[in-house]
Amino acid sequence: MENQKDTLQDYLLKNEKKNMSKVVEEGTKNSKLAILDYEVLKYEPEIDLSVLKITLHTGRHHQIRVQLSSRNHSIYGDQKYGGRGHGKQIALWAYELKIYHPITNEQMTFYSVPEKIGSWKILEGLEM
Repeated sequence: MENQKDTLQDYLLKNEKKNMSKVVEEGTKNSKLAILDYEVLKYEPEIDLSVLKITLHTGRHHQIRVQLSSRNHSIYGDQKYGGRGHGKQIALWAYELKIYHPITNEQMTFYSVPEKIGSWKILEGLEM
């Protein structure tokens, strides 16, 4: 990524038949605004892979995958929007999830870290 941290804002249009979305010009009929923040946590130059922390402000169809791919930074293993890691599991992981309890309205936070094997070895040395 060009910057260590940034906000990406795009308009996305979903193609129901292909189950894909794409970045389109603002004002395109049926497009929806998609906003996310990213921060590069680690970069491994010898394999040209990065670990990004993504914070979503909107929840659009395939949002992270589409917005990163449109900038030539597809997610490793993404068969639909990317090119690297063909035949591998997509390296996209929800590390933290915050929701509000439907009855008490208490904020609940859940954490999950993948096992540091295979594609996830890149996480070694990161504090999570």
